[in-house]
Amino acid sequence: MAGKLMDSGDESITDINVTPFVDVMLVLLVIFMVTANYIVNQSINIQLPKADTGQTIQTRNLAFVIDKESKVYLDGQPVEVETLGEKITAFKAGQPAGTNLQALISADKATPHGTVVKVIDVVRKSGITELAINVEAASN
Repeated sequence: MAGKLMDSGDESITDINVTPFVDVMLVLLVIFMVTANYIVNQSINIQLPKADTGQTIQTRNLAFVIDKESKVYLDGQPVEVETLGEKITAFKAGQPAGTNLQALISADKATPHGTVVKVIDVVRKSGITELAINVEAASN
């Protein structure tokens, strides 16, 4: 036994067992992969219609979204059409004097036309006269 010293069973383990570490890392990776989709996807999923004359608007004050089930959202928060006028009035009251408000209305292409007209009517009755309809630019 040249070069090797044999003890009588008192060999200490000097290796680090990485198996539990790898198991924990894999579990964390799976948790991250599952929850990442929910963290990133916090928008309202609608399909905008395409238009050749569509433009990108740089500034907007109030964003109205109508999904295909005719649910209305004001700046990402669900709101009933009946209380929409009150919400707009409250928003206008919190703005500095002379602020020009603009409404950007995005509606799913499957949304009934009457719902869009109803939202536009409430917005105009609330004193917002600058309206924009959100569309995607058509690819030629």
